[in-house]
Amino acid sequence: MSENAREAILEAARIAAQHYGYNGINFRSIGETVGIKNASIYYHFPSKADLGAAVAKRYWEDTAGALEAIRLQNPEPLECMRMYPSIFRKSLEDGNRLCLSSFMAAEYLDLPEGVKKEILAFADINVTWLAAVLNEIAPGDAQGCERRARALYSAVAGAQLIARTRADLRVFDELIQSYRDVGLIPNAG
Repeated sequence: MSENAREAILEAARIAAQHYGYNGINFRSIGETVGIKNASIYYHFPSKADLGAAVAKRYWEDTAGALEAIRLQNPEPLECMRMYPSIFRKSLEDGNRLCLSSFMAAEYLDLPEGVKKEILAFADINVTWLAAVLNEIAPGDAQGCERRARALYSAVAGAQLIARTRADLRVFDELIQSYRDVGLIPNAG
């Protein structure tokens, strides 16, 4: 099996998980989507738990890369804060999908341990990044920045959930603007 097949399997599983959560990862439907026999998936991923963990890990790694790109392209920390919600908005733009980690976090108690570990990593990379940027904006209180980062991460993920329920990007944008208006998301204006 080629590396391209592995990547196609991961992509199909990610999309399924963003629509239906961990339970949406189904070897038969992924095989149909990719155009391979579902038994071939076992060559790369011996179990659903292995595939779920690989998908969740890839998801947080991609998000970490996107956060780093935001930081590199925007030396001003307030601009980074302005850009942060776009990561969650993109999932909504791409077929009204939910952040894979948010969806799986709702299923957390029923997830295999390997998947749980990767879901926690997603939250941790978001909170760590946000806390670092917040600390650049107002240096000095690392513990306060981490608490605010958790609140900000939770609020943006929650805005995505509400917008997905309504199938309306305007709801997401309005909620994000309200977070800016009350100062949860710092902004220059």
